[in-house]
Amino acid sequence: MASDKEDGAPKSQASGQHHKDLSHKSLLQSDALYQYILETSVYPKEHQCLRELRDLTERHPWNAIAIPPDEGQFLNMLVKLINAKNTIEIGVFTGYSLLATALALPQDGKILALDVNRADYELGLPVIEKAGVAHKIDFREGPALPVLDQLLTDEKNKGAFDFIFVDADKENYLNYHKRTIELVKFGGVIAYDNTLWNGSVADPPEVPQLDYIKHSRGFVQELNKALALDPRIEICQLSIADGITLCRRIT
Repeated sequence: MASDKEDGAPKSQASGQHHKDLSHKSLLQSDALYQYILETSVYPKEHQCLRELRDLTERHPWNAIAIPPDEGQFLNMLVKLINAKNTIEIGVFTGYSLLATALALPQDGKILALDVNRADYELGLPVIEKAGVAHKIDFREGPALPVLDQLLTDEKNKGAFDFIFVDADKENYLNYHKRTIELVKFGGVIAYDNTLWNGSVADPPEVPQLDYIKHSRGFVQELNKALALDPRIEICQLSIADGITLCRRIT
């Protein structure tokens, strides 16, 4: 695996294939409306270090897999609203979503950050340190599932986390859910990114798809069906960015 965060593809991969425009990750039909949201609501409030990390990430060849700034703003607000203190992030990349969460946590808040690629995380680490929140982050390199399994061997970790953000390999989304549902507390929130998968989840089978969209589309659809049927959670699927589903544990 190149990275736990595998929700996009470089622009070169899209050449020669037909699908909707991927110039931004929002599902809004109007580019002008999306730009209006950014310029009136997101950019004026964006932390300087978030802006710096976003600019840095734009120069990465896999910049498409980073969350967009409006989603970062949403995660930051959500973490504050639920008064989260102990969190997990599965899929880190350069750390934009990680920084958005860390800025929202109290000084003694913690994030267990999991990704198979430390090099990408370390690209953004100087900015995270500049923001004064690096002490909140426990980064661990490697596949996330073994780490989650290890956590579950200790009873004190079950129900110990307030918030979990999953933005990683779609093939394992259901495997992540089987573990995160035990780690999040009652009333806590799990957020799954890319649950509308470029809008492809609603496309008929005959619609042409980019290779990476086609590869993971079924896994995302499978997750969406499973979440809707899971009696342990309440869910809300939002059309922010590429789709984000919030799961609140109730049993």
